[in-house]
Amino acid sequence: MNFLLDFFGHSLHLWISMAPYLLLGMLIGGLIHVFLKEKFVSKHLGQMGFSGIFKATLFGIPLPLCSCGVIPVAATLRRHGASQSATLAFLTSTPTTGIDSVLATYSLLGPIFAFFRPLASFVAGLLVGFIASFGEKEQTKRPTLKTFFNDSFTFKGKIKELLQYGFEELPRDIGKWLVLGILIGAALSAFLPENAFGILKGYAILEFLTVLAIAIPLYVCATGSIPIAAALMSKGLSPGAALVFLIAGPATNTVTVGFVYSQFGKRTASLYIGGIVLGSIGLGLLLNTLWGYFEKKVELLTPGSEFLPFYLKISCGIFLLTVILWANRSKINKRRRIKEMDYLFFVPDMTCEHCKMNIERTLKTIEGIEDFQVDLENKLVKIKGNVSPESIKEGLERSGYTPIFQHKMEESEDKTC
Repeated sequence: MNFLLDFFGHSLHLWISMAPYLLLGMLIGGLIHVFLKEKFVSKHLGQMGFSGIFKATLFGIPLPLCSCGVIPVAATLRRHGASQSATLAFLTSTPTTGIDSVLATYSLLGPIFAFFRPLASFVAGLLVGFIASFGEKEQTKRPTLKTFFNDSFTFKGKIKELLQYGFEELPRDIGKWLVLGILIGAALSAFLPENAFGILKGYAILEFLTVLAIAIPLYVCATGSIPIAAALMSKGLSPGAALVFLIAGPATNTVTVGFVYSQFGKRTASLYIGGIVLGSIGLGLLLNTLWGYFEKKVELLTPGSEFLPFYLKISCGIFLLTVILWANRSKINKRRRIKEMDYLFFVPDMTCEHCKMNIERTLKTIEGIEDFQVDLENKLVKIKGNVSPESIKEGLERSGYTPIFQHKMEESEDKTC
């Protein structure tokens, strides 16, 4: 019974501690989504050499995209002229951190981690991009297509899009992983013995390799990894090893590595993993080296949530829960009646909520489509309208996906979406 009470207490603490900063991050994420100009992105990420790598890395850091959500954006940038090295740099720095996860990191781990995390993402992005640039050939630029980036909203439309993206699409994308991360972090805090990782103290490289062995195949988003890292540190894991987990966990998983392999080949996929491993270990060692100095500066280690009044954290916790439940209402009420559909597509690389949202956004721009249903669980897209399957396929391909036309649907269906 004590274990269950501890588990509940840790879960509540993690949730209300992160809530105010996550809500602020969602607001800022919505602002970035609305005001970022796609022409600016295409222009700067298409540059060859260090300039393109630097800009792609820097540009990817604040974007609130998860490991899977970044894939169609990276694919689109590549199709529209971004160099291979810039694409890989973007693919490294983007999922490892974001404006929402930086604020959430500050809420649980304090300002030092909130500084070192984007720094490690920046170093890893530069390193991966620089390694990939050797022997790189220039990419032919192609016309741009509106995807994640937007530049054509009216003021009223911008407010609506800001709220929809920041407080519906983002929480729908990260909600499951945030809850899972908090539950895992609470379980580790409640059930692991104190100083469980003390046996690895003094063996930094062994400790880092142990963390990497767990983090690389694991799917965990930048935000969901924070409560896990905080719990591991409370059980004796070194700060540097926790930083390695925060970087390697979101950046390297089977989906992302599989995408790099399919787009750039085995050699580049190996270099991608190697660059992230080297970058995270290097910054982890640096953080461990400087930690003794930081420990004397209490204000540098105090989590941001400690400065907030309890009533504010509780209020934000309730509001965040409401936002996530509202954003995921279609999952809670799964049955949706769709009348006759004309075409069925299988989209194998639709892997997360962001993919689903991106496909829905793309379908809305294709002339002739009257209605559609995107089934993430079965990776299916059903479409009704006076439009050719070739036009649908072309639109989805330009958004970074590989749709496979299944057949023309003759009868109405009632499926779970």
